[in-house]
Amino acid sequence: MRNFEYYNPVRVIFGAGEINKIGAEAKAFGSKVCIVSYKELNFLSPLITKIKNLLCNEGVEVVTFFDIEENPEIKTIEKGVSFCRAEEVNLIIGVGGGSVMDAAKAIAAGVFYEGDLWNMVYSRHDDVKAVPPTTALPTMMIPTLPATGSEMNQCAVVSNSELKEKSYIWSECIYPKVSIIDPELTLTLPPYQTACAAADTISHVLEIYLNGEEDSDVQHYFQEGVMRTVIDNVEKVLADPQNISARSHLQWAATCAINGWASPGDAWTPIHQVGHVLTSLHKVPHGASLSILMPAWMEVLSERKIKQYYRFATNVMQVDAKEKTQEQVVKEGIKLFKDFLQKIGVPVSLGEAQIAKEHLEEILSGVVKVSFGNDGVLACNPPLNKDDVMNVLENAL
Repeated sequence: MRNFEYYNPVRVIFGAGEINKIGAEAKAFGSKVCIVSYKELNFLSPLITKIKNLLCNEGVEVVTFFDIEENPEIKTIEKGVSFCRAEEVNLIIGVGGGSVMDAAKAIAAGVFYEGDLWNMVYSRHDDVKAVPPTTALPTMMIPTLPATGSEMNQCAVVSNSELKEKSYIWSECIYPKVSIIDPELTLTLPPYQTACAAADTISHVLEIYLNGEEDSDVQHYFQEGVMRTVIDNVEKVLADPQNISARSHLQWAATCAINGWASPGDAWTPIHQVGHVLTSLHKVPHGASLSILMPAWMEVLSERKIKQYYRFATNVMQVDAKEKTQEQVVKEGIKLFKDFLQKIGVPVSLGEAQIAKEHLEEILSGVVKVSFGNDGVLACNPPLNKDDVMNVLENAL
């Protein structure tokens, strides 16, 4: 195991019906809040109305910024910052999935940030010039999608369509103060979003599990537990969307996957770095970009860490290893995982996202520009060069 420091100050209120505590919780931070959510509320409209009423019942003044798109744009963050400054709010509440929660964090930090807000973003790994924020308005998160885990970490992912880039803000000041994680809020989530969320949750631990430190027993058993929890419960939810028990397991697994518990001292997420480019260039939904890349990545790179892939096959995909070679077990495990992703309804090839071979060089260039370090490789264990990433992309066609 590597040496590490761990810190996470987020207060979590978890369970069905806990959303009813939002008024009292918000009141502790001041008398005026801004609710941040999507441009098109759709099935979230009743929830937003309920939250407004709960806040007003506690004497809290509510203003709203409903302008967030999928993969929030830095220009949208700028608008939100101007709005919250003008309204002089005391607290920002993000209600929605990862895009909304990340936007709420970025806006909260932007209120006190001087200069170009894009400077907060780690948009180059070969020559880091990001100046992360040091102060932010307090935030409260109300996740309605069990995926990104933004409700319990210090990360916010932001896009810049002009630069065709997507990367992250990383700072302790954007940890939420309180997150109310109520699995009842996911009951109206459509099946495709549910499946993409499951892929996202798995990727948060799978990437570290396969590409990080090998001597990390506690972390690896924890990661295996998160993956098994998702695999065991997502099909239950797809079969019965009202299964609150299975919804609860998915919701908590998503939070635990990326709040730091699964990765102290070991936080490689190289598949995400490639997936961000699929999103920024081709508008592939985040979870779908990962479901496309994970099997292709595993098929190409398994020989480099075959013992860990063997462990994945036996402990996560529950392959019976009797009378099989190590290579046979690994291949069976990868196939079973790919079959699982297909069964829950997420894409497993670039072709399903209308991405063809002629697009691969541009995708690779995007990965190199944003995510390769000054050593000319993509950080993971072992590190990858441009040929490695291209092999994965070609395998994903």
